[in-house]
Amino acid sequence: MAKNGNDAEIDEGLYSRQLYVLGHEAMKRMQISNILISGLRGLGVEIAKNVILGGVKSVTLHDQGVAEWKDLSSQFYLREEDLGKNRAEVSQLRLAELNSYVPVTSFTGALTNEYLTKFQVVVLTNSSLDEQIRIGDFCHSNGIKLIVADTRGLFGQLFCDFGEEMTMFDVNGEQPLSAMISMITKDSAGVVTCLDEARHGFESGDFVTFTEVQGMTELNGCDPVEIKTLGPYTFSICDTSSFSDYVRGGIVTQVKMPKTVAFKSLSSSMAEPEFMVTDFAKFDRPGQLHMGFQALHAFEKKHSRLPKPWSQSDADELVALAEEVNAAQSGSAKQEQLDQAIIKKLSCVAAGDLAPINAFIGGLAAQEAMKACTGKFMPIMQWLYFDAVECLPEAEDAVLTEEECRNCRYDSQIAVFGSKLQELLAKQRYFLVGAGAIGCELLKNFAMMGLASGEGEVIVTDMDTIEKSNLNRQFLFRPWDVTKMKSETAAAAVKQMNPSIRITGHQNRVGTDTEKVYDDDFFESLDGVANALDNVDARMYMDRRCVYYCKPLLESGTLGTKGNVQVVIPFLTESYSSSQDPPEKSIPICTLKNFPNAIEHTLQWARDEFEGLFKQPAENALQYMTDPKFMERTLKLPGAQPLEVLEAVYKSLVTDKPRSWEDCVVWARNHWQCQYNNNIRQLLHNFPPDQLTSSGAPFWSGPKRCPHPLEFSTNNDLHMDYIMAAANLFAQSYGLPGSTERSALTKLLQDIKVPEFVPKSGIKIHVSDQELQNANASVGKRSGGEPFWMMKQTFIWTSL
Repeated sequence: MAKNGNDAEIDEGLYSRQLYVLGHEAMKRMQISNILISGLRGLGVEIAKNVILGGVKSVTLHDQGVAEWKDLSSQFYLREEDLGKNRAEVSQLRLAELNSYVPVTSFTGALTNEYLTKFQVVVLTNSSLDEQIRIGDFCHSNGIKLIVADTRGLFGQLFCDFGEEMTMFDVNGEQPLSAMISMITKDSAGVVTCLDEARHGFESGDFVTFTEVQGMTELNGCDPVEIKTLGPYTFSICDTSSFSDYVRGGIVTQVKMPKTVAFKSLSSSMAEPEFMVTDFAKFDRPGQLHMGFQALHAFEKKHSRLPKPWSQSDADELVALAEEVNAAQSGSAKQEQLDQAIIKKLSCVAAGDLAPINAFIGGLAAQEAMKACTGKFMPIMQWLYFDAVECLPEAEDAVLTEEECRNCRYDSQIAVFGSKLQELLAKQRYFLVGAGAIGCELLKNFAMMGLASGEGEVIVTDMDTIEKSNLNRQFLFRPWDVTKMKSETAAAAVKQMNPSIRITGHQNRVGTDTEKVYDDDFFESLDGVANALDNVDARMYMDRRCVYYCKPLLESGTLGTKGNVQVVIPFLTESYSSSQDPPEKSIPICTLKNFPNAIEHTLQWARDEFEGLFKQPAENALQYMTDPKFMERTLKLPGAQPLEVLEAVYKSLVTDKPRSWEDCVVWARNHWQCQYNNNIRQLLHNFPPDQLTSSGAPFWSGPKRCPHPLEFSTNNDLHMDYIMAAANLFAQSYGLPGSTERSALTKLLQDIKVPEFVPKSGIKIHVSDQELQNANASVGKRSGGEPFWMMKQTFIWTSL
């Protein structure tokens, strides 16, 4: 088994996506955390699955109960043959397969205080209130972080206690903000004004530091300073009256400062709760459910069972117990008046155990466990209550009646929705597009719910194969599945969870080229579509198809720690394509080429450079040689583009065409010299560092940052990496063999004679895009009125 711990290396191939969100330091803190998860019903297994995939040091599964029929509605690692066996022991074998770096063990004894000291985080599910308070008090006084999670039908509860001094190293996980400075006042307030190109985005209480400030150099590299925002472009820092006079320039950068958060123990927080509101349309709901869940514990303690599904007598008793609990309160937890209707609904569905609710609360609980281990992202303070009572029938005549258990795997779902809905789910025919991270979760929920477990069918399509990096979050796949098709593997995995599900895997891309497969008959036969896609174009295509055929669409997506869900119902809600994100702000061409001032500019420049060197020339050359209409299309392009395209083709096929690896190295070395030395020297020749504008202001000020030419050195690893990569890419473009021998490359470079560069006068460098457009318009025609490309057409054609 692979190993986590203090000295363990992080497997970047496995954790690449997670590292992007958490970073190496947070991952290292997680890899030294031992976690106990108590209760291995549907909620517990969800939490365990997510925590194990995350990559902690170890996970211990605790449960003293045995598998029952009602567990099978949401515990996806229990089978019918496991009935009567200990839930933790059965689940351990299957959970251990998720991540070879995380040892997973089971424990079936009592949770003594001595045993709890082995863990940094304890997660309790399916436990009594007395047990929660006992363990909560011990954990609080011994520095062990505690999470209590519970689900009851359509209701969920989550509580966090991470101690009296929990240090958060990064409260939001966002990249630090930065802005360019236009002015700093020399006074008691020290008002900083940023360039008005974009809002600075800082908030009062943020800490910042400064670089590249000219004049008021005391700020450069200073300790982080707390700020107070005054407006979208201004903020105050400190008394700057004793500093030097500000001249110009400067960059202000946000600094993430550690923040200490104090948590109350569970017993203290019961009387004085702090709620996180999940739905502002239900602003008073958390306080009501705080009483309701305590009443449920009292009911279960009294009767050794939960209220019977849709039993009116049990519902009335739970309301009475809730009134007693509320009357006994003396702190802020006490409610002026209980909402009896919501307490009765809690009673009616409390015996239920629903896979989707467990997935939601389990995902939150696992995220809180990762926060507890890493100190990254602000934890929930301290109670979270959730309900989805909107899922119940709205019509008064559709009130469900008391259901008896049938000893089937859907008992816990029938307890909430009744048998008629269960029969309807079994007949559903659904199309799932995508079998990645979201697709795996949807398929698991579909199987647990009994979707398409009768006459229906689930069709899942995904054209991708499984890669190692998928294993960190696409939990239906295992290391031995790498290179297999996602759709087929996922379908087989959920078939093991529920053998009754009828599921078919396809490997097709959705689009106009597969409309013969997914035709009118196919869409007309569907009851709904679920998207689990990774690009907007495919989402919009599926949305158009669903609108055309009047089919419901479940749309969802994630980006790092953020996620979205949209339910599209024909004739009731707007479609996915009805609203779109605003277009990203484009970067001016002249800023990219000559005056970059932000990391976004350099990234876009690098992307354009890569495509311009290794993608577009090859495509254009191929079209030139194979497409008779290439010239006709090219000559119709506006402005100077025809000449640029034709000259690029000429360079690709004639002047720059390499014959050997050595030619590729020469090309890479000369290109480096052109981009990072010659072009910068020409720019500084046109606009010297002390250049002034027509108004007398320094040219190199504000967003224009004065560059400095680089001198190539074979002793500089970054320079050598660039040459190695560029030469190999260039060789690959022409089908030539490459090389990774660094010593041989160094010898080749030492023998290359780089032409001496002398900046030229009379070369025009455009300062703005408008100036560039005007210049392009003026070169579109020569004096005789003929298109400019006529001057060189004969030369290019003859040479090619």
